[in-house]
Amino acid sequence: MTDTAGRAGRASGAGRESSVSSTHLPDQPYQPDLPYQPDLPSLQVTATAFAALFSVVGLALYGLPLYYDFMVREFGWSRTMVTSGNAISKLIVGPLFGFGAGWIVDRFGPRRLMMAGILMAGGALVGLGAISAAWAFYFFYFFNALGYVCGGPLPCQVLLSRWFDKTRGRAMGIAYLGIGIGGAIVPLLAAWLTANLGWRGSLQAVGVLIVLIAFPLAYFVPESSARLKPRAPSNRNAGAPSNENAGAPWSARLQPSDGVESPALREILSAPAFYFLALGSMCSIAAVGGTNQHLKLFLSLDRGYAQADAAGIISLVLAISIVGRVLMGWLADRMARKHVMLLIYLLVAVAIPLLLLRPSGMTLYVFAAVFGLGLGGEYLIIPLMAGELFGVRVLGRVMGIVLTADGVAEATAPMLVGYLRDRTGSYDIGFTTLVVAALVGATAVGLLPPGTRTAAPAARQSPLAPPAV
Repeated sequence: MTDTAGRAGRASGAGRESSVSSTHLPDQPYQPDLPYQPDLPSLQVTATAFAALFSVVGLALYGLPLYYDFMVREFGWSRTMVTSGNAISKLIVGPLFGFGAGWIVDRFGPRRLMMAGILMAGGALVGLGAISAAWAFYFFYFFNALGYVCGGPLPCQVLLSRWFDKTRGRAMGIAYLGIGIGGAIVPLLAAWLTANLGWRGSLQAVGVLIVLIAFPLAYFVPESSARLKPRAPSNRNAGAPSNENAGAPWSARLQPSDGVESPALREILSAPAFYFLALGSMCSIAAVGGTNQHLKLFLSLDRGYAQADAAGIISLVLAISIVGRVLMGWLADRMARKHVMLLIYLLVAVAIPLLLLRPSGMTLYVFAAVFGLGLGGEYLIIPLMAGELFGVRVLGRVMGIVLTADGVAEATAPMLVGYLRDRTGSYDIGFTTLVVAALVGATAVGLLPPGTRTAAPAARQSPLAPPAV
């Protein structure tokens, strides 16, 4: 009996040795990171996010300021007035609907919210093309802001995060190309439509295009991928709370382990990293929003550029932002995302002072290049950094809060710059304020904890490889 047990034990041991050694056979090499081949649903998801961002952000958000100078001339409104629609509507929509939109996305998925947002964004532009009174201006701007919250970055970020993991930065970079391409096209499109239809007909035509381009794709998009279902916790610690991170600093406790457990929202809101991220994001978004909202007014009314020339400069900024999106998405998959975020915010801070110089053709081209590169990564990097710090499971709620704060900054900064321009007769103080805001944002990002991503995915070790020494 003892002999039988010994033979069984030796056979079992031999089996184990054979099993272990077979893992390292030369003809069966371990391949932990095979190249990801996107399937049709993944391509559909990316195309949907691209179309939504192209329409709701590229055409609507970047398109509306192209019509401010017509409103100033026709209605006699001040710069404060024409930028106050964006400010007041977002200050109302953000607090009332931003948190709720994040909860709806986490609870019901992004598809329904995205469809509603696309319809509201397109309908708002159609309505704004028919206004003749201030109350109508504010009414339709409210729905424009609501369309941005419901159909813009928030549902797109969550949709992509549910479908992509290791290539999430690349997928977001591709989808966010929609903002750059839409933004680069809309100045030229608006100038052409205005020349043929007038500014009212031009604005309404852009609104119709938003719905025709984005709504059909959002209607048919699948919301989540079975590939990214979280793995069940190990039975080793089943039924017992994990003490793995006990005593660890808050930055380590917040980072999810293998996607098994995400931090509670209460724990996130008690972490300094959340507030550094929100502050940095708010300040840089304020600088970007203040510049974008006033660039056409500055070039057309203050510098006397013709409509086509002003449209050309703005189109160049947003065309270069396409390169910025690809570059920053590529960098975000290969180096610490904190450093990528810091680079983006510093590019914005460096570019704006160029507008304070006496604009020449060369100065504006340099501004377009530097600002465009920063603008390209601005919206892309925020969800990537948030996902790295806090995990994907609560990304909708985290981004609902962060984007609400960003909306407040993006709303108030242009109105403040407009007010300073109306009071002083110059953009000098207003643009200087935006530079200071961008530098404060960069400082806040510098105070974020180191991220978990420090090298390219290809450089990660095999789980069976010996630890590095």
